[in-house]
Amino acid sequence: MTTLSLLRPDDWHLHVRDGASLASVIGFTAARFGRAIIMPNLKPPVTTTDLAAAYRQRILSALPAGSRFQPLMTLYLTNSTDPAEVDRAADSGFVHGFKLYPAGATTHSDAGVTDLNRIDAVLERMSERGMVLQVHGEVTDAHVDIFDREARFIDQVLVPLSQMYPKLRIVFEHITTRQAVEFVRSARAGIAATITPQHLLLNRTALFAGGIRPHLYCLPVLKTEPDRVALVEAAISGDPRFFLGTDSAPHARHTKEAACGCAGIFSAHAAIELYAEVFDAAGALDRLEGFASHFGADFYQLPRNTDRITLVREPWTVPGHYPFGTHEIVPFRAGKTVAWRIA
Repeated sequence: MTTLSLLRPDDWHLHVRDGASLASVIGFTAARFGRAIIMPNLKPPVTTTDLAAAYRQRILSALPAGSRFQPLMTLYLTNSTDPAEVDRAADSGFVHGFKLYPAGATTHSDAGVTDLNRIDAVLERMSERGMVLQVHGEVTDAHVDIFDREARFIDQVLVPLSQMYPKLRIVFEHITTRQAVEFVRSARAGIAATITPQHLLLNRTALFAGGIRPHLYCLPVLKTEPDRVALVEAAISGDPRFFLGTDSAPHARHTKEAACGCAGIFSAHAAIELYAEVFDAAGALDRLEGFASHFGADFYQLPRNTDRITLVREPWTVPGHYPFGTHEIVPFRAGKTVAWRIA
């Protein structure tokens, strides 16, 4: 197969930042995807429906002329989130979930939830209103090894949470381990997961290939080869509980190449093309459309897109950097080739 036609896909986990940085990166996503779930971890975070409305308008204003891309907004859960905010969000028509960041788990998560008991009423209202909970699934206990944090989160947080709120729809975002795949497969109805291109393509050895590779550092971190294989098996399985979410997370070069570099991999410039590589290598290109274009929309109870995109098997070299506001960003696979391109 040298060409591949897909119903236009959606990205169910995306960071686009704000201001000039937003304007630098949003076009990559808009060229490939019809919609994207926009993460709310700005500084300050997007904690209310009014703030989400304003952020949504800034995104729409930054789109290339003629783009029909639609940002799907989320709100940032804190210990003090008001249950009434769930009603405002659900009634808005443009907020599609609440993001649970365990405090300190990743970039700009300091204002996240420190104790789930503090948001019992919020989660109950979300269950009643059918709002999706998007979960960054890692514990933040300093005594837990960074490679074990996702598995520990499943046992300590996610299993009890899913049982306590049996009607709450949950997306376990950017899963990275075999344990996460097994949890989703055995979970009750209403639980799904997104998988990123980097966790499908790389294992943790890539972080240290020839030296420290700061542009491959993300959270959750890359895991073992058996974990990567389990993720690929889940992605290509045709199981509708697994769908596309890039977690593309842009950071300026100088904030990555630093003594304390930021976590995040920028993949929006070649997102669907990278997934095509994964499915092609696994002999499963016929299943990419379900993973990329069907399952996420179905889970979020939104109509599937109706237009199509075409991918061509034609290698191209990723630039060494792209503009990022007044700085520059180093993209995933910088200076190397991607096997597929958008026609």
